[in-house]
Amino acid sequence: MVTTRKGRLYAALLHYPVYNKRMDVINTSVTNLDIHDIARSAATYDLNGYFLIQPLAEQREMVNRIISYWHSERGAQFNPDRQKAFERVDVFDSLELMIEEVVQKDGKRPILIGTDARVFPQTVGYGMVRRMLHEDKSFILLFGTGWGIKRELMEQVDLVLEPIYGAGDYNHLSVRSAAAIILDRLCGEKWW
Repeated sequence: MVTTRKGRLYAALLHYPVYNKRMDVINTSVTNLDIHDIARSAATYDLNGYFLIQPLAEQREMVNRIISYWHSERGAQFNPDRQKAFERVDVFDSLELMIEEVVQKDGKRPILIGTDARVFPQTVGYGMVRRMLHEDKSFILLFGTGWGIKRELMEQVDLVLEPIYGAGDYNHLSVRSAAAIILDRLCGEKWW
């Protein structure tokens, strides 16, 4: 049985500022799979919100059309489970606006927790953050697209979760896979 947490937990998928494989700072495109799969993980682990951060207006319009479909009667009839997953999805043009929204909802500044395949000075283990989620605080998990969140932003977050290490030396999971693993480690049944 999973214990109920006191903290309010959100996930944010950043499309800017992130790196491409040459380590140039870019704006990535939204993918339909990222919207759907992370929304389903957010619903499974009862997050308070799942936000996509996308500065490009055309991309935000596309996300809003997808969200609107799943909020509609037609979407609900086609797949009620998907409609439930989309109840917590929203899109913002900047991380700052999303943080302002969380502050408005919760009345307090959220603790920003970065995720990355790299280690930073403020890197912490999953057990520590899992315990923190039982405090009456707000938390935002930041997931990056492309080849990771810009280093300067990662250096500004409050905490960074340790990388997910597999059995081999390959270290480039899809963001959907990483989000599911991280949410399970933080919010799932304690099986170890």
